[in-house]
Amino acid sequence: MFSSGLQKVAVLGGVRTPFARARGTYATDTNRALLTAALDGLAARFDLAGERVDEVVAGAVVKHSSDFNLTRECVLDSCLDPTTPAHDVQQACATGLQAVVTAAAKIAVGATESAVAGGTDTMSDVPMALGAGLRRALTEARFSRGVSGRVRALSRLRPRDFAPTVVHPDTRTGHSMGEHVAVSARLWGIGREEQDELTLTSHRRLAAAYRSGFMEDLIVPYRGLTVDEVLRPDTSMEQLARLKPVFGRAEPNATMTAGNSTPLTDGAATVLLANDAWARARGLAPLAYLTAFDSAAVDYAGQPEDPLEGMMMGPAHVVPRLLRRVGLGIEDFDFIEVHEAFAAHVLAVLAAWEKAGLAPVPRERLNVAGSSLATGHPFAATGVRIVSTLAKLLAERDGRRGLLCLGAAGGLGMAAILERPPS
Repeated sequence: MFSSGLQKVAVLGGVRTPFARARGTYATDTNRALLTAALDGLAARFDLAGERVDEVVAGAVVKHSSDFNLTRECVLDSCLDPTTPAHDVQQACATGLQAVVTAAAKIAVGATESAVAGGTDTMSDVPMALGAGLRRALTEARFSRGVSGRVRALSRLRPRDFAPTVVHPDTRTGHSMGEHVAVSARLWGIGREEQDELTLTSHRRLAAAYRSGFMEDLIVPYRGLTVDEVLRPDTSMEQLARLKPVFGRAEPNATMTAGNSTPLTDGAATVLLANDAWARARGLAPLAYLTAFDSAAVDYAGQPEDPLEGMMMGPAHVVPRLLRRVGLGIEDFDFIEVHEAFAAHVLAVLAAWEKAGLAPVPRERLNVAGSSLATGHPFAATGVRIVSTLAKLLAERDGRRGLLCLGAAGGLGMAAILERPPS
């Protein structure tokens, strides 16, 4: 039986591996190895080794067929009690936040008392599919009777059949995420300098968070890394200005570079959620509570020239709707986290919020400990990273409320609110 009233869902804390550039330090690591490391790191921080958590919910965006039942396999690889149930979720770059929301919903209705949410991705180990011709020949050979049948099936193969198939960035438009955001940058009039300024701020703030010790209990050293490989504490506007555009180069004034876009990244993150009774029984103090969430989608393929319908403009819709539902405005939040897939994306979303009638976001409240431009962006791990960071910011800096949002492939957007009760 579910409890008669909804339970509060506490965020107790999270950890992650340092994020590494693709084909770098974690080049030989799998999704499974990275997520297991993050699970073991969380277990070490909260003394969960050998303990049964009610559920683990996690996912990866880029998966091999061998990643079947990935989260459960990671639980079995980890130091958690092997009787801990687990399942996968996937919602493009919103996978991590969706894992948090899925786990939290069960806690809220009383179906579980505790959960771990997580995400993992490696762009060093991208699956490559066999071409259709090779697949058909191998399948026919497998089910052929006798050697002659198998030889006949394989003899139809031609050199072109051995070329691996790489899934196109977006099957509806044929464009990469960066190309989609370049269109949004043009439609919203987002300039190069403001993108580079946002990028520089992200690197400086993340560097300051490491220097101050803020990141210490959020990071699980892995493969000798203790700091994100993407972080460039000494970068400058001059250095960023020297980079050539890599997206939107067909546009007359291309502005998006490798510097103001997130690089391909490897890593994993986990966060511990629970109701108050479970936390109290273990002497754990909640950092914050997950109090509201929502999701949205846009018609990016059908209306490509509509500024509000760009591939990554989901947050432009979901945040105003969520705030209307809960009766809050931008001014009610101490911290606001907007996933920095691209600097142009963040700036377009902020502009869209103002167009929707929301107050301007004070930059001193935006991504105050740095974000994806500086940390990197292992797709499924990012939402979990942001939840853990925002919860700790609220607890350490005596904040009342925090807002977070992410845009994702498929025109998706997700948002959530974390709160701390008044002192």
